[in-house]
Amino acid sequence: MIRREWDAVLESNRAALIGAVRPLTDEQSRRRLVPSLTTPIGLIKHCAAAERVWFQRTVGGLAESACDGYARGDDAGWTVPPGQTLAQVIAEYEAAADRSRAIARTAADDDIFVHYRRGAVSFAWIYAHMIEELARHAGHADILVEQIRTADSVR
Repeated sequence: MIRREWDAVLESNRAALIGAVRPLTDEQSRRRLVPSLTTPIGLIKHCAAAERVWFQRTVGGLAESACDGYARGDDAGWTVPPGQTLAQVIAEYEAAADRSRAIARTAADDDIFVHYRRGAVSFAWIYAHMIEELARHAGHADILVEQIRTADSVR
């Protein structure tokens, strides 16, 4: 796939994720409708961590402490402090995605990088993985938002 096409698909998934949750209030964004840690705001927080893990740590070679926020793929990446608003989490995600874009411009598709848990992967694999990750979570967000808005409209 040509890089321009990869970029377009990744950007489309980033926009879909944010677009799905943007209409929610802060209270709505924190509703937990499933047993896991998944909430609309948590999806955004988690995807910001994924951007950092794959682009800042893996491609950029930054130490976890040098990243601009949480940069591990564990349950803590879903945690949103009580005082943080949806708008702030969206801004955090957008900043992480901006940094990912800048780092991505430095890599070629066949460059190999070492992920701290997965091992050696190509840049093309990282792009495909991020497209998959964001598409999956944008779909989760669509469903959760629909459930929340439907429940609120019948109250």
